Amino acid sequence: MFKDFLEGIARSVRNGLKALGSVSTFFVQCLYQSVRRPFKVNYIFKQMEFIGVNSLLVVAITGTFTGMVLALQSSYGFKKFGAEGMVGAIVALSMTRELGPVLTSLMVTGRAGSAMTAELGSMRVTEQIDAITVMALNPIKYLVAPRVIASFLMLPVLTAISNFVGIIGGYLVGVKLLGINEGAFVNKMEKILGLEDIYNGLIKAAFFGIIMSVICCYKGFNTKGGAEGVGRATTEAVVASCLTILVSDYVLTSLMF
Repeated sequence: MFKDFLEGIARSVRNGLKALGSVSTFFVQCLYQSVRRPFKVNYIFKQMEFIGVNSLLVVAITGTFTGMVLALQSSYGFKKFGAEGMVGAIVALSMTRELGPVLTSLMVTGRAGSAMTAELGSMRVTEQIDAITVMALNPIKYLVAPRVIASFLMLPVLTAISNFVGIIGGYLVGVKLLGINEGAFVNKMEKILGLEDIYNGLIKAAFFGIIMSVICCYKGFNTKGGAEGVGRATTEAVVASCLTILVSDYVLTSLMF
């Protein structure tokens, strides 16, 4: 029984390393195709619209209410120490360093990442990707690279918007609703929040964009099993992307701050 247990662990580790190698190879191919001519700029712009512009509303709502909840919860704690003026700094630091990049990436993964996987998966099971290959075209260049580049470019933009509306939401709750002194709210935020906090948060968002797009495109590109396989690949892509984003967030935070 113990031997079976060890064999199961070894098999899981082997499968995990195999999957990691496959995703890494897929990412290298995507990088190579991204720098090869001809550059499909119109494809990139189309994906930027889908990933960025179409995700704007859900990201703005998420960021606004996250900032509002942060201000509401932190104000109750700081009131016990007479430090309500620190609410602005806490909201700004939390949004720019962690919550803005992470929540934005998770929301975009749920909205756009799942659609990437489903679209590529449908193309795979209906043999459209095979048809592109038969026409002597590289499907990674035309289908994957534009999505990865667009995610890399748009996630920092969406994160910046999320940070901004989150801080505005925190200001409205803290100053207008809870009556925190406006000068103290803004002054503490200006003193504690630095440009490096904002830049590092945007860098993390760019990494998350690559992680999300590569995993989702990989799952869709290698879908098997018809319609059922598309649904299974979509679920696996979203779960794997979210978990990888959360794990990489810890690694990047430990390196940056």
